[in-house]
Amino acid sequence: MIDAHNPSRAFDALFSATPALAAHLPAAQRAAASDSPILILGEPGTGRSTVARAFHLASRRRTEPLVEVDPGAFPSTLFESELFGYHAGAFTGAETSVEGRAARAEGGTLVLDHVEELPLPVQPKLLRLLAEHRYAPLGGQERVADVRFIAIASQDFPERVARGAFRQDLFYRLEVLAFRLPPLRERPQDLEPLMAYLLSDLAERFARPVPELSERAKRWMSRYPWPGNLRQVRNVLERALIIAGAGELDPAMPDDADEPRPRPLIEVEIDEIRRALAYTRGHQGQAAELLGISRKALWEKRKRHGIP
Repeated sequence: MIDAHNPSRAFDALFSATPALAAHLPAAQRAAASDSPILILGEPGTGRSTVARAFHLASRRRTEPLVEVDPGAFPSTLFESELFGYHAGAFTGAETSVEGRAARAEGGTLVLDHVEELPLPVQPKLLRLLAEHRYAPLGGQERVADVRFIAIASQDFPERVARGAFRQDLFYRLEVLAFRLPPLRERPQDLEPLMAYLLSDLAERFARPVPELSERAKRWMSRYPWPGNLRQVRNVLERALIIAGAGELDPAMPDDADEPRPRPLIEVEIDEIRRALAYTRGHQGQAAELLGISRKALWEKRKRHGIP
């Protein structure tokens, strides 16, 4: 829950429940105070949209519009007019002028969700908007834009750029300030405080006392990999809270919780190395000790798997 009435605490509320991200709070606060573009990377359900809104609320533009647009929600041929708008007569059927999302976000923040899905023909025009703060609605005159950009993308965004599926120069414009939100499986230490945070938020929403989780729920929830990340955790807790009576909360396990499908060993090794590094906050010696290997072996594995 982000408190729009107390924007100075927007990041405190968000990061206090995520110890793995707490070290990034000062950088995030400085980023929010600037007008530079922000790129948020992560898997679906990791809280990317929540973080984007928190950036807006912690910025000087917090009293101005926050406008979100998802390129994947529109046919590629229509997205340009959705983003930039159009004037009457610009094309067949355009009987009236319509403002685009860029105009609606004037003075505020424009959030580009799933920006990796941006159609290639629109990318040069977005690049110009980012670089020169100018754009032209279809069939209209050029305008000056006062807009702050926040882009949300999947973790494989840089790989898409390398494959030529996204313009490299536009990517560099978007990633001036980049933040990666790791999935839950990489930050197991965050699960317990996050569940407490979500339970408190849900209890307030439903005007109920904050419930305690049963011991059975704590056991299976701590072992489950949460492929849907925070979104899945919240859904499980919300469903349990709705159907539960008084007493402890005992959420039902997902269908795949008892017998998860086996994973490739190399994938398991990469995830465990990342978990160990996250748990020790990047301390290589302590991470190697947790994994039961030498520091040299850990260094070699990180190099082999491309783990920073």
